Amino acid sequence: MDTHLTEDVVGPMPHDYKSDVKPIWCPGCGDYSVLAGITRAMANMGLKRENTVVVSGIGCSSRIPAYTSVYGYHTVHGRSLPVAAGVKLARPELDVLIFGGDGDGFSIGGGHFLHACRRNVDMTYIVMDNQVYGMTKGQASPTTESDWCESKLTPEGPGVNPIQPVALALACGANFVARGFSNDPNEVARLIVAGVKHPGFSVIHILSPCVTFRPEQRNWKSTVHPYGREPTDDPNEAMRAVLEDDGFGLGIFLAGNRRPFQPASKDSHTIAQIEERFAV
Repeated sequence: MDTHLTEDVVGPMPHDYKSDVKPIWCPGCGDYSVLAGITRAMANMGLKRENTVVVSGIGCSSRIPAYTSVYGYHTVHGRSLPVAAGVKLARPELDVLIFGGDGDGFSIGGGHFLHACRRNVDMTYIVMDNQVYGMTKGQASPTTESDWCESKLTPEGPGVNPIQPVALALACGANFVARGFSNDPNEVARLIVAGVKHPGFSVIHILSPCVTFRPEQRNWKSTVHPYGREPTDDPNEAMRAVLEDDGFGLGIFLAGNRRPFQPASKDSHTIAQIEERFAV
């Protein structure tokens, strides 16, 4: 499976996919580097801006549609995946990417995440995980450690086990699952390219430090490490390996072979015809 970036093709540049809106993340936020990886990936694939749609929910990372020059849809909290699925199923020729965070994706959006994995619509979900609700002043999120005591709302820690996004994606049936680290935007770009090119629902879990409310996450740069195995197309094999991983292994865990969900297209109907069909 060739997932290397192509560097010798003349075409669009990363800045072609950036808007004129200046990001307002905190200084040092990992999402800056993720945005760099996103635009590098788009340029590498030569995506047509008019045929590319980015969808997000609510949160720091969900601001990304405003910072890109492609079509964007900023939805309500936790609802990015069903909106994106509607776009892709209605217009299968479009490239659809979804961006969100750990709170948006695994808390209020957790039910949608489960069903997006099992439906396997051909789209790519990039989740920036900082293990905290950064935009709303540092509450514990679904991926926060059970003994994290820095939030005034949970002074003794959340007290519950954190969700493991990669294992959850595998268990729910995602067809491509990978993990990256924001400090390496080139690797982030490589994973996004691989996820977009792979058929079906792709989940890319990106560790993206929140240096404002989780300054200790600066140490992630010395904690992350290569996953150390070749990608497999067997979800069971991938799950066994992930259960042995410490949560900081970087790379592609699964590149499955499930057929993407795409209902057969039907003739279009006018609003009047639809109303007549459902008239009582």
